[in-house]
Amino acid sequence: MCGIWALFGCDCSDLVRCKEALKVAHRGPDSFQINNLEGLKNSMVAFHRLHVVGGIGGMQPMILKKYPHLSLLCNGEIYNYKTLQKEFDYLFQTDCDCEIILHLYNEFGGKKASQLLDGVFAFIVIDTKQNCVMLSRDSYGVRPLYYVTTKAGVLGACSEVKGLCELPVEGGIRHFPPGHYMFCDIMKNGKVIPSTPTKFHRIDEPPAHLQYQRLELENGKIVKKVVRQNPPCFSGGLDSSVVAALTAQKLKEHGVAEPLQTFTIGMNSDSTDVIAARKVARHIGSEHHEITFTLEEGMKAVKSVIFTLETYDVLAIRPSVPMYILCQHISRNTNNILIMTGEGADEVAQGYLHFLEQPTPEDGHKESMRQLQQIYMYDVLRIDRCTAAHGLEIRAPFLDHAFTSYYLNLPADMRAPKNGIEKYFLRAAFAGANLIPNNTLWRKKEGFSTGVGEEGTSWFEHLQQHLEGLITNNEFARASQSYTHNTPRTKEELFYRQIFEKKFGS
Repeated sequence: MCGIWALFGCDCSDLVRCKEALKVAHRGPDSFQINNLEGLKNSMVAFHRLHVVGGIGGMQPMILKKYPHLSLLCNGEIYNYKTLQKEFDYLFQTDCDCEIILHLYNEFGGKKASQLLDGVFAFIVIDTKQNCVMLSRDSYGVRPLYYVTTKAGVLGACSEVKGLCELPVEGGIRHFPPGHYMFCDIMKNGKVIPSTPTKFHRIDEPPAHLQYQRLELENGKIVKKVVRQNPPCFSGGLDSSVVAALTAQKLKEHGVAEPLQTFTIGMNSDSTDVIAARKVARHIGSEHHEITFTLEEGMKAVKSVIFTLETYDVLAIRPSVPMYILCQHISRNTNNILIMTGEGADEVAQGYLHFLEQPTPEDGHKESMRQLQQIYMYDVLRIDRCTAAHGLEIRAPFLDHAFTSYYLNLPADMRAPKNGIEKYFLRAAFAGANLIPNNTLWRKKEGFSTGVGEEGTSWFEHLQQHLEGLITNNEFARASQSYTHNTPRTKEELFYRQIFEKKFGS
């Protein structure tokens, strides 16, 4: 989980640029570098590195002797870089997986380079021969990327909004859309000609890189990208438990002696997620860790979570608080960097309860596609921010391109809920395999912030009860005057909004 930052065509001072670039330093705790680009006026790039793959040669901006006109900034991991290196007979200068991007860009251009990558990525290529800059982002937006363009010829890009929000430019900061790439020409004075992102991949289409690798979709193969390290797993719900069990199985197949580590969090040892995770851990033989937190600890974390997420959205903040605390614990008390998660399964396999209400299987498919196209703004954003804030990096096997394109092209009625059970087909696929306990396999969907609660009360209900005494009725009544846009409807919403405004302004 690295942090990238780039600014072109802005007349502000180097001091202002450096100040903004350093706002995402938490994403790369191992090393950082800030550079002015030779031959380009009014340009600066920065990279904050979290070391996962590659030695010192993985530092960025990456410039290869073979292509001195190309500079690369990439936050991501490319899983098939060795396959592509062998297929096209590329001679690597470094041992970094991201180097493959420069070779592909040079030979095929930016669009095909993006299509051939199997991985999670957000990258920027600066091409001084063609006088252009290219941005690209993976199909599900697992790696974040924001950008701003102005009529005055400014282009800014960053892994998080906070690295762009105080630049002296006029222009709205936007998500760079997943599965898209964009080229912008750079003029001699360093100004950039604005452009529009173009799609390079539809999520229901088989990815282009499959022609260079054998597709394996048996149960255990959706975690084929795990074996570089022995990564810990979150555990508790169905999706994370399946990933944990498959990971443990895969590690045993590869002769890894150390047991898989699993982590769960709750407000006490009787939280439903904690109990479920404990059963799964015993079943798969993992080294299990249970973390508990109090209401006071949750309240204390809220401010950091809002700054980390860059939002006051209630549905994003509620589950992020326990996730943030859990990631903080893993970062402080272990030497783990990679974390396996079950993100994406609910969207791909129709796991939310409202899928039970879809009129037809085709409607369920459309809703699944809609949620996958927006996942980068919700679950993926939440897990990225909570892990990146503590120098961790996620792997989400259920968002593997090969798996999702295969699953989404199965008949719609096969993927629809059955007998009042959401995510039925995915559950049935593992039935009888003794992968996880049967009661976990068929456990009803429960929100994360609900599962970590205590005494039948969810974490956010405890929070709401506390806020009743913290925010007066008169203060809440004045909210409509203070916040005319997206006026808070509850004391909880007002509490989050007040913190957000202090951090980011209106």
